[in-house]
Formats: sequence, C-alpha cells, structure tokens
Amino acid sequence: MLRKAKGWLPPILLISPSLLLLAVFVYGFIGLNVQQSMTNAHTAGQVTGRRPTEFVGLDNYIALFTSESFQHSLRNLLLFTLAFLVGTLLIGFTWAWVLEKPMRGECIFRSIFLFPMAVSFVASGVVWKWLLNANQGDAASGLNRLFQMTGLGFLQNPWWTHISLGILAIALPAIWQLSGYVMALFLAGFRGIPEELREAGRIDGASEWQLYRYVIFPQLSPIALSALIIIGHMSLKAFDLIMSISSQSAYSTLVPAIDMYVFKTTYDYANAAAVGAILLVIVAVLVIPYLVLTSRAESKR
Repeated sequence: MLRKAKGWLPPILLISPSLLLLAVFVYGFIGLNVQQSMTNAHTAGQVTGRRPTEFVGLDNYIALFTSESFQHSLRNLLLFTLAFLVGTLLIGFTWAWVLEKPMRGECIFRSIFLFPMAVSFVASGVVWKWLLNANQGDAASGLNRLFQMTGLGFLQNPWWTHISLGILAIALPAIWQLSGYVMALFLAGFRGIPEELREAGRIDGASEWQLYRYVIFPQLSPIALSALIIIGHMSLKAFDLIMSISSQSAYSTLVPAIDMYVFKTTYDYANAAAVGAILLVIVAVLVIPYLVLTSRAESKR
C-alpha cells in the first residue's frame, strides 16, 4: 500500500495547488452565485447587509422565464447565435476553400481576412455603429447613405433599432470580425489532409465533388465541430460588441448578458446571479457534448 502511495502521491501533490485554486475560484464562486440567485437580494440595502435577505428557492428563475423582456432576450440570443454561426462558418469555409491551393499573394489575402480578428469588439463596434446608423432619407449616413447614393434606396432599413430583427444587424460586425479566424481553422484542416488521400480518390475514379464529399469533408468534421463550439460559446457571451453599437436600454438588442449587467448596476444581485447561472447552463449544454465526443475519440486511439 505504501509503495502504491509513493507512485501517485507526488503527482497529486504537484497538481494540488491548481486543484485548490480551481475548486475555490471557479466551482466555489459558481456555488456562491447559485446561492445568491436563490435569495431575494434585489435592493442596495440587502446587498450591503443593512437589510436581511431570505431564501426564495427558484422564484427568481420562474420570474425571469415568465418575463416578456427576458423571453425577448433569449430570443435575441438565439437569433444572434444562429446568424453568427451560419455566417462565420459559411464565409470562413469559403475563404479557406478559395485559398486551399497555394497561390501568388496568398499571404496578403490571409492577412486581409485575419486583420478584423486583431481589432477589439469595442473598437469595431464604434465604426459599425456609424455604418449601421438607422437614419434614412436626407439624414441618412453609413450604409443607408451608401444605398441612397448608389440608387439602392430600397435597401435602407432601421438596422439594430428594429424591434424584432435588430439583433441580426449586430451579427454583421461579429461575422466580419470572426470569419477570418474560422478561415484559418479550415485552411489548417485543408493543408493537413495528405495529398496521398486525394490522389488515391482520383485513381479510384472519384469526381471532384465525390472527392470532397467522401475524402475531404469527413477529414474536416473535427475542425467544423471545434469552430462550432468556439464561435457558439463566444456568441452566447456577447456583450461588448452590442454595448458599443447599441446600449443597455435598447430593447431591440437585449440579450441575457446585458440583462445581467443591468441587474448588477441596479443592485439586483439575485436576478443578476440567476441570469449568470442560466448562461452557464446554456454554455454547458453546448460545450459538454463536445468534451464527451473528444474524450471518446481520444480513448479509441
């Protein structure tokens, strides 16, 4: 028994500081957040301890999910996530497919496509706020002004101020900024496919479409899944881009992250914690299946 302990004790001691920090500052704070979300701490007096707080169970969660405003936030989050995912995956894959074959000036094109990723969401949001200005007619600016000058005035629209679909306008700068990153992922996947596999498919009489369908696309499926998870969890936490284009009081672009910020700034810590817990569950639903699939794939090797 002592000999076995000598085998596993040093590794445990080595990683114990990391485990301790993880337990306290990640899972411990998650536990405190969940505890806070089940109290009635909705005022500054309760937050500062001048007034008592009481345990209310799931009342805050029930109130949020029955609130029309929070339902609108969840709907906006779904629309933003879908538009963000579809846009970045399609554009990123297309760019990677175009650059798959080495070509003259490829490094210039790669730099152009990747440049938006180097810009912060706040900085790009300031520019896109002007581009997506909702004014039309004589007062038009940004894209609406461009449409007016080019005879495409019928394309003018209220952009992010549209109550139902305004959040889709916010997805445009997000797609512009992250498509280059997805392109880099797919391009690495294309370049990582051995040329022997392509040649073997051509020798067997496969057409170009069959080559892509049965040889190349299956090899890119792990890349696509990784891009889906990365972009998906980024969209679920969207905050700075929306705030730099819109504002916390704009109903048309409300998402749960902004709701959490508004609750926090008004000392409604209980509802802020509840929204945070809901976002955590949504992200976990997206990430955990990916981790399970990855673990199973590694165990089969």
